[in-house]
Order: sequence, then structure tokens, then C-alpha cells
Amino acid sequence: MDGRELRDPASLFTAFARELSFPGYFGRNWDALADCLHDWHGHQFDAQGLAVLVDDADHLAQADFLGDFVSVLCQAAWKANLQLDADGVPHEHWSPFSLHFVLLLNETAPVAFAEAAASGMDVGVALADGRLTATLTGPDWPGSDPVTPPLPS
Repeated sequence: MDGRELRDPASLFTAFARELSFPGYFGRNWDALADCLHDWHGHQFDAQGLAVLVDDADHLAQADFLGDFVSVLCQAAWKANLQLDADGVPHEHWSPFSLHFVLLLNETAPVAFAEAAASGMDVGVALADGRLTATLTGPDWPGSDPVTPPLPS
């Protein structure tokens, strides 16, 4: 995906719907994005793994919705990778599948994303080997691992 197309939520939803062939009923909001990333792709395409690469993600660094976006990506990956129901119990009919997201930067240092990315609901971030990682934290996300090492204070 092209980060230049993701400068506001409306264009982000349009780009994801187009590039990942979301169904026509996609609601074009954060909850719908998480659901379609998990439900639509995972089960429509026989649970094939998916890696979404965002080129020129530098354009997202100043986006006021970056925390929401990162939280949604983490939620979708958590659902797909662990395939748990809302109660934290493995889903009895669906198999897990790999779902990962990589934001590729050209000019922006990964640490410049840290504060905004960590502002998302239940998102923890860490910087290791020049890469910023994000994952869900807290009791609402059983099985998700805390990110380590934490960002330097």
C-alpha cells in the first residue's frame, strides 16, 4: 500500500478496501477495518497468511489518527494470529492465520512514531534494533506478549 493514500481516515479506509478486496458492506470505520482484516481475509481466503506493507509510511507520522490506526492493526493481528473469541477462548471453527503489518519509512526515524502509536487503545511500543514494534497490552488481550525492551525514558 502507498502511505500517501492514507493521510486521513476516509482515504485509508478506501485504500484498504480496494487493495484487500473488502466486501461491499465494509462500514469504513475503525471497527469495520479490524473486523474485515480479520474476518474477511482470514476466512474468505482459506486462512492464508497476510503481510500488509505500507510504503512511504512517513506520511502517517503526524496523523492525528495514528494511535487509533495502530491499535486497530494490533487488534486485527491479535484476532487472526491467536484466533480467540472475545472471551479469550480459542475459536472452535476457525484456525489462526498469520496477519502482520509493516510500515516502511523513508526519512522518518521509527522513534518519531512511538508516542503517537502508543496513544492507541491498549498499545505498547518498544524500540529494538532500530525498529519500532507495537502490540496489545493488558488483561483484555490474553496471550499477547508485552513488548520488550521498553522505550528509553
